[in-house]
Amino acid sequence: MNRVVVTGLGVVSPVGQSVRDYWTALTEGRSGLSPPTLESTAQLNTKLVGQVKDFDATKHFEPQRIGLLDRVSQFAVVAARQALVQSGLSLSGALAERTAAIIGTGSGGHTTVDEGFHRLYAERATRLHPLSIPRAMVSAAASQVSMYCDIKGPSYAISSACASATHAIGQAFHMVRADTVTCAVCGGTEASITYGAMKGWEAMRIMAPDACRPFSRDRKGMVIGEGAAVLVLETLDHATERGAEILAEIVGFGMSADSKDLTAPDPNGMARAINTALADACMTPEMIDYVNAHGTGTVANDEAETQALHLSFDGHARRLAVSSTKSIVGHALGAAGALEFVAVVMALRDGIVPPTINYLGPDPACDLDYVPNNARRMEIRAALSNSFAFGGLNAVVAARKFTG
Repeated sequence: MNRVVVTGLGVVSPVGQSVRDYWTALTEGRSGLSPPTLESTAQLNTKLVGQVKDFDATKHFEPQRIGLLDRVSQFAVVAARQALVQSGLSLSGALAERTAAIIGTGSGGHTTVDEGFHRLYAERATRLHPLSIPRAMVSAAASQVSMYCDIKGPSYAISSACASATHAIGQAFHMVRADTVTCAVCGGTEASITYGAMKGWEAMRIMAPDACRPFSRDRKGMVIGEGAAVLVLETLDHATERGAEILAEIVGFGMSADSKDLTAPDPNGMARAINTALADACMTPEMIDYVNAHGTGTVANDEAETQALHLSFDGHARRLAVSSTKSIVGHALGAAGALEFVAVVMALRDGIVPPTINYLGPDPACDLDYVPNNARRMEIRAALSNSFAFGGLNAVVAARKFTG
């Protein structure tokens, strides 16, 4: 089977619309969370979100085409273009047909749906935009990425709630490794900071009123974010032949289902996904130095994930550096896993673990090293990126520093 490497990254995030700005903010522990700017903010109880600020679609798309793309697709295309530019890939001819586009999203075009419902029910309109369905469909972002990037190979969406992007990356990894394709453009996107979506999240009563503080004592819940992250994967042979810069190597992918509860996480299901990723990578637990945790900031998730790390790593769990970058950018739902895996790739490349900010001190049920408040320079040989979604859908990617 092929070795699979990462040669390109692209990011649209609450702390920057480039990988450089995103990574700088992560390593500085600079929060991207702020009050929402929706017109209906006064009717929301939520006072903190991870919103992409000052995103100007006219800088990226021709004016006549902007109306064809929901915000969620705009984010995905911009991130994909960045990733391809960094990779240096030229997708034409046979290579375009040997390249996949796999994009995860939890909600699809939520802005289009919200605006449509407002027109129908509040404004009493009798017609919607004729492209409401193509804009809103969950596969819209994958389709737009394939069209804007001239990708002619397998292209599709994955929607598994907060594990969507990690499932997309894992599926792309499997396809490149198995030689189904030579390259893949993969990741996740989400843009569901809308009035309707936020009221839905508020109804769950798991939203933090002040800050996202994963694994910390006195944590009060999660903060919704948005954005996109896209990676270019390709076979090692193909990357080497064309002289590409190799950022990291993906070595394993694990999936599992809790098969228990729609919202309550299960440490055993999480641990099965971690164990499967390690087995797929032919790695022992002791070979992992860093885990980018799912780390939502809710009491239930953080306790369960800590238990899962103990189950999978046993005594080595206390030697892991574990951090949650959701403390900085919020929970970008279907895009979260891709934003977090970009952080893993950069951590492997630069030897820096981004911190878990807003940490107030240890919680008795969360007893690991969560890299509190400040980034840490250390040797990182290999790392995991965890995503654990509602419905008990778990996905974990394993990567290592590329050394040839």
